[in-house]
Amino acid sequence: MSDTIELRPNALPPALEAEKRRVLKTAFGFDEFRPGQERVIDALLSGRDVLAVMPTGAGKSLCYQVPALVKGGLAVVVSPLIALMDDQVAGLRLDGVCAEAIHSAKSREENVASWRRVASGEAKIVYMAPERLMTDRMLGALGRLPVSLVAIDEAHCISQWGHSFRAEYLTLGRLREALPDARLVALTATADDGTRADILDKLFAGRAESFVAGFDRPNIAISVAEKRDVGTAIERYVTSRPGLSGVVYRLSRKKVEETAARLRDAGVNALAYHAGMEASERSAAQETFLAEPGVVMVATVAFGMGIDKSDVRYVVHGDIPGSLEAYYQEIGRAGRDGAPAEALMFYGLEDVRTRRRFIDEQDSDDERKRVEARRLDALVGFCETTSCRRQTLLAYFGETTGPCGNCDTCLDPPEVIDGAREARLLLGLVAATGERFGAAHIVALAVGHLSETVTGRGHDRLPGFGKGADRPAAEWRGVVRQLVALGALKVESGAYGGLQLTPKGGRILDGAEGVMIAKPKEKKRERRRMTAESVGFDGVDGELLGRLKALRRELAIARAVPAYVIFADRTLVEMAAVKPRTPQALAKVKGVGAAKLDAFGDVFLKALNAG
Repeated sequence: MSDTIELRPNALPPALEAEKRRVLKTAFGFDEFRPGQERVIDALLSGRDVLAVMPTGAGKSLCYQVPALVKGGLAVVVSPLIALMDDQVAGLRLDGVCAEAIHSAKSREENVASWRRVASGEAKIVYMAPERLMTDRMLGALGRLPVSLVAIDEAHCISQWGHSFRAEYLTLGRLREALPDARLVALTATADDGTRADILDKLFAGRAESFVAGFDRPNIAISVAEKRDVGTAIERYVTSRPGLSGVVYRLSRKKVEETAARLRDAGVNALAYHAGMEASERSAAQETFLAEPGVVMVATVAFGMGIDKSDVRYVVHGDIPGSLEAYYQEIGRAGRDGAPAEALMFYGLEDVRTRRRFIDEQDSDDERKRVEARRLDALVGFCETTSCRRQTLLAYFGETTGPCGNCDTCLDPPEVIDGAREARLLLGLVAATGERFGAAHIVALAVGHLSETVTGRGHDRLPGFGKGADRPAAEWRGVVRQLVALGALKVESGAYGGLQLTPKGGRILDGAEGVMIAKPKEKKRERRRMTAESVGFDGVDGELLGRLKALRRELAIARAVPAYVIFADRTLVEMAAVKPRTPQALAKVKGVGAAKLDAFGDVFLKALNAG
């Protein structure tokens, strides 16, 4: 990695700088770049390869679309999802850019026609999946064309350390040799140090510049809750936020179906999405979610990559994700419009046991399993932290910040106390029962709960039995989770999830090491609930904005494209705020380029002038 350097600012020649600005305004309707975009674009226009890690909603697509149009020739974009390719192409065409996608969901005749437009130079950008791109025949054909840029979207898929590794992405390492005259840019929204290093090594042989934008999404309020009767808890949470769009993640297809059905029974417009559904069903659910307001998508992690819906107001994890990388990626689907949003995770030791079993059973070497286990440990630590959750999350990605004031531990700080007594009671019971029993049994012993299992094994005669009866079981469950997070206990991955002492736990039990814990709380303070009315924008006519969104939806349906490719929400919000009355004024709104002004200007001006 010695050749890898941080992305440095670069002054372009005046003519190139002017052309870059012209493309930005004419094609995409923007006067200025968003933070981070220009540095990536300038590096590519200066002939350097780049790895760009930018948060969801930062505008990664422009980082390759602008240089593709400025440089001329052909730009090849690698994307893992057919739906994402088609949406990107539809958006570019509405911006007046000739773009194509070649993939397996199109007929041979459609793909041949697309290729002819690519080969003739008519198309400026072509999207492909890695499997189609990395064939000898395709690389040979592209080698005869003036390919100036290759962009790899969702680049974390190339890393075996990333949260959504895809084996087909590994072949992309040959691109530098196959297309040596093309600049290479890899883009992703989330990658920790290990993932970034792996991408740089496999894709660039270590010779590239890297740009890592800030990971913070301060408008997302973060909270973690104990996982107890999670179906009821999710229903209560969602129904208390009527009219808002949200995503609820569940670990299995069965849980997805059950949760979606329960929400529908409660009057929520909830849809299911998982890999076991027919492709047409998934596509229909996704289109409904993107087009209609107030839809809640209940999904496995099969849903989300490349989803561009800016008004998702909350993301709920009914089960813990596999890592903080995955968590960050998934909560990033909320609040892309900059308005307040929420991320709530339900968490329990059963989830930790399940995730450890996944790690143990996966077909991979011991080193990968150790890395995955450390990542799970970091996630558990995040769930049990007594400090600001945002600080903990950003620190994982190497970013330092102060307390956020917008997470549950900031809004209702836990009291940290000496936990030696509580810890030794639980650790002693774990040791005395042979380190074979799960948290439920150990907690039952602590509070003195009698059952056939307890009396049949003589555990009611243990010295620690009932010594914690002064506190309810819920508080003791919290202490167990903290001891797991602190590394004093580990959860065995087998069928029963037995608790086992670690060397640290042994030292605490022996009195050789102290331990501080958060004082258990019976109930966390209920934060103010969002409503459709409470989430708004200052200075924006909400009624007008609603009419503009309805108009956009009609236009999208007529063209069979997602609503956001007509105009992004941010563009409609600005329209509703400044209320342009003329084509010249409308052209000044961010996101209104020349082609879209020509295509949609009259109809939107009619709606604006009617308001």
